Amino acid sequence: MPLHLSTNSWLILCVAGITIGLAKSGLSGLGIVAVLLFAEVFPARESTGMLLLSLVVGDCCSVIQFHRLADWKQLRRVILPAILGVLVGWWSLDHVTDAHLRPIMGYIILILVALQLLRKQLGVLIETSYHGHWFAWAMGGLGGWTTMMANAAGPVMSLFFLAMKLPKFVFVGTSAWFFLGINLFKVPFSINLGLIHWDTLELALCLSPLIFLSVHFGRWLLNHISQNLFEIMILLFAFIGTIRLIWF
Repeated sequence: MPLHLSTNSWLILCVAGITIGLAKSGLSGLGIVAVLLFAEVFPARESTGMLLLSLVVGDCCSVIQFHRLADWKQLRRVILPAILGVLVGWWSLDHVTDAHLRPIMGYIILILVALQLLRKQLGVLIETSYHGHWFAWAMGGLGGWTTMMANAAGPVMSLFFLAMKLPKFVFVGTSAWFFLGINLFKVPFSINLGLIHWDTLELALCLSPLIFLSVHFGRWLLNHISQNLFEIMILLFAFIGTIRLIWF
């Protein structure tokens, strides 16, 4: 076996590959599970680089499946702040410890989940805020920062696209293009930090078949769930990921 990993480690990584595919097919909160599983096999800092190329594989599979369904207006609103967020994250990796970062990310996402749940109750106030330029810059910047720091932008960007009331397939297509672009942008910075090397590429190639099949299964699943159930699942996965970031 490549990378000289144990059988148990490979089983964990295979499960991670499946969750990457499902996350890239629309159940984006599952991306947190892949982050956690990679961290079980590799040291926390190294795991971010080991995971990145596998995420790019998932992004490519997702774009192939959903490329015609993206909302380019919403993408244009968040792509520049996300790029700036990646640059801040690149700097932060040498100045912020994982112990301080994880709870901060968790509490931010928890607030966003709460706002989404209170959306109907607070009505016009939140609706107006969601469509303001500041909200797109805040969410895009936070997404770029969290994805560079820990590959954990799934819940952040899911809540943004959910707030924009995107239909489920447009939601997935928009997310696919966003993460393909931003993850490719991250690659040179991860190489600079020593987080990507030949073993990273070898692992991504090994997991590619599982990721590809899981994206296809996820699309089939998406055809069989309602928009309402889809939105509930997104919020649930975001909440679970948040709890993991804060307390574990």
